[in-house]
Amino acid sequence: MKRMLSKSAAFALALSLVLICLNGAVLAEGAVRVTIVQPLTHTSLNQIRDTIAAQLNASGIPFELTFRNAEGDSASLSTILTNVLNDGVDILVPIATNTAQSAKVVFDGTDIPIVFAAVSDPVAAGLTGDDCEYITGVSNNIPAGEIVRLISDFQPDYQKIGFLYTSSETNSVSTINAAKAYCDQNGIRYEEQSIANLSELQTAAETLISKGVDALYTGNDNSIASAMPTYTDVAYEYGIPVYCGADSMVADGGFATIGVDYVQLGKQVADMVVRLTQGQQPADNPYETLTDYARFVNLQAAERIGLTLSEETLASYRVLVEADGTSHFGE
Repeated sequence: MKRMLSKSAAFALALSLVLICLNGAVLAEGAVRVTIVQPLTHTSLNQIRDTIAAQLNASGIPFELTFRNAEGDSASLSTILTNVLNDGVDILVPIATNTAQSAKVVFDGTDIPIVFAAVSDPVAAGLTGDDCEYITGVSNNIPAGEIVRLISDFQPDYQKIGFLYTSSETNSVSTINAAKAYCDQNGIRYEEQSIANLSELQTAAETLISKGVDALYTGNDNSIASAMPTYTDVAYEYGIPVYCGADSMVADGGFATIGVDYVQLGKQVADMVVRLTQGQQPADNPYETLTDYARFVNLQAAERIGLTLSEETLASYRVLVEADGTSHFGE
């Protein structure tokens, strides 16, 4: 399987072959096989997947898209990716850090391009460097200073932040570590609590609240994002806002975000896939960060915690969820 998709696809398109055969699979004229793999189902990851698919289908290039989902079973990712490799693929798009890390291991020794999506810290995740010649993608990193400014916008008199994250998610840990470092440098008080699985989420949130935090923050954490109602029900009972790393988490009940616009991220990933299909190499396309950040607020959540928002504050944010629960997510 020692071949670059971008070369084979460009060759096929240029010569207008009726059929080409790659890895034993007969494809229609110029078809480029792209498989998108996600670790579980939740709003953010689905939005990335759907945006990438829509952009590729609208590109004018004949793509054959397939989708795989580990449904929360991280141990199955290696098996899923091995099956993808054996079935034949031209470009792999792994969503989230753990999926991209597994892909690097499974696809080691091949020259099949890997275009990751939503990896908070590609360097810390081991997705850059000499052994990553065929790996690139789009990071969903959020600057730590922006996280703290987000909280200050709505709670200028806050005293202490509570950071809640999943200990096994490299992307989430990286975001929280950066935020803690920023707090340390600027004399901002905080508490932290990690969970190993979602059964610990309610207790972890209650523990932070018992330590007197005024605000809770969770970044790009896939596990917690899949269980936002559990998280917010606990926090809002005590009148504590839940700030998040993504608009989808606000749509699912979080209070506010300056974070990832996953539609924008999906578009950037799709653009990169198209460039590789047209003959560019991963090494010539270093990983990108988001070109824009989302600023959203949930007015229904504001009512639940009894927080009155001024027009001046709201002017810098888009209302994602109205007070009556009407959602503008995806509009």
